[in-house]
Amino acid sequence: MVISSVRRMTSVTQAYRYTAPSRLVDGRLGLSTSGGTALSGPALAPKFFSGAVTQAAPAAAALLGVADVALTRYHQPRPGWTRDPVVTCGGDRLRFESFSACGGVYARLDLLGGALDGEVFDRGTTNVDVNGPLREALARVGARDGLHLGVGADELTVTTLDGAVVEKKVPLPERWLRGFAEVQVIAAGMDLRAELPAVNAVRFLRSLPKRANATLWVFPTGRDLRVGDRPGPGGVCLSGAGRLATLLPLLRFARSLRVYGPAATDGPASSAWELELPGMRYTLALSPERWRGFSGEGAVLADLATDEAESDADVVGMLLNFEPEVEIGLLADRAGLSVARVRAALTQLGTAGRVGYDLADAAHFHRELPYDKEHVQHLNPRLTSARKLVEAGAVQVEGETARVRTDGGVREVGLADGSCTCPWWWDHRGSRGPCKHVLAARMVARAALVVVAG
Repeated sequence: MVISSVRRMTSVTQAYRYTAPSRLVDGRLGLSTSGGTALSGPALAPKFFSGAVTQAAPAAAALLGVADVALTRYHQPRPGWTRDPVVTCGGDRLRFESFSACGGVYARLDLLGGALDGEVFDRGTTNVDVNGPLREALARVGARDGLHLGVGADELTVTTLDGAVVEKKVPLPERWLRGFAEVQVIAAGMDLRAELPAVNAVRFLRSLPKRANATLWVFPTGRDLRVGDRPGPGGVCLSGAGRLATLLPLLRFARSLRVYGPAATDGPASSAWELELPGMRYTLALSPERWRGFSGEGAVLADLATDEAESDADVVGMLLNFEPEVEIGLLADRAGLSVARVRAALTQLGTAGRVGYDLADAAHFHRELPYDKEHVQHLNPRLTSARKLVEAGAVQVEGETARVRTDGGVREVGLADGSCTCPWWWDHRGSRGPCKHVLAARMVARAALVVVAG
């Protein structure tokens, strides 16, 4: 497994076990892998790739950026634990991913085929060791340096290591785990809002305030972006401008900047910022507000609440083979399911860390993280509470409305617009997903339709 999770009350411990520390010696970068899942099956230290990185300097800087995000707590900064990035080999690319300690920033580096010249030994997912000495070595990689990359233990033989096992155990916030699920659903709802050539991108990013708490709105104006302090038509929310800091060291390599956001919003919203680099892409996704982690956005709940999602996920999951792009139409044909049910199944799989979403390709991709069904339920307490309301017979549907009995009184639910009279809905107005009463009411309404149709 990539992650060994041990539950003690409400905490989870993430354990990384490496045969040796990762090293960069004489232009040979050996990334030590932890236990993972591959096409060939479970592996203690999988070997995925060995070969040249044709663009050494941007690759080293971008990998360092992904590692920096994993170390950083943007909201209420304080010293924390080191968390290692996840790497997925999809055959024609390597994807490195991480979340910030606060759960509000997601980073990914895609090393594409144009940046890699070597041999793929297997496809799959694992964690890679990024330690202090390696970070210092990556920071020294220059434009004229060569770089040979090995994702797997064999490459480490060149460093004359003593073979000692390296083990890291860190408390893993559940909001970090849930972020993997939420961010792929949120990203799938974004559109490309602006694309800036390199010169314009550099000028724009360097002009932003360095304060992590600065919240702005940006508006496309030709090949540039205009900054404002309030939402407007065509605008993209940039909440916590300082959270884009890991883009700055990469600007000298940038070819373009793409900005993604939801089609329309009049309040805080997530955004994604993608630097096109030579043969690779570096992407940052930001939560709607600096203090909000992706874990609480509730974007996955509507799909997870469907009766078929769990069983469909079992079928769809067996058809995934670490493809760099998951074709939903092809999956639907192979699984014998509708496109809508496949999307819901991918959301279920995403909650288990098994799929992500690539904005540039507008497609899901397959990865594997070892979270079981019971853990998925635990990570979504609103869904668990909604099912308890249904089981207790607390929901009465009347046309387009429903009444849900709770200890705090009866809640009136609008099935069409997802409104509710509970405090959660009045606080968030649907901006953080449906409340437990709306979820419960829709479950009962769907079940009634199935009975009528039958």
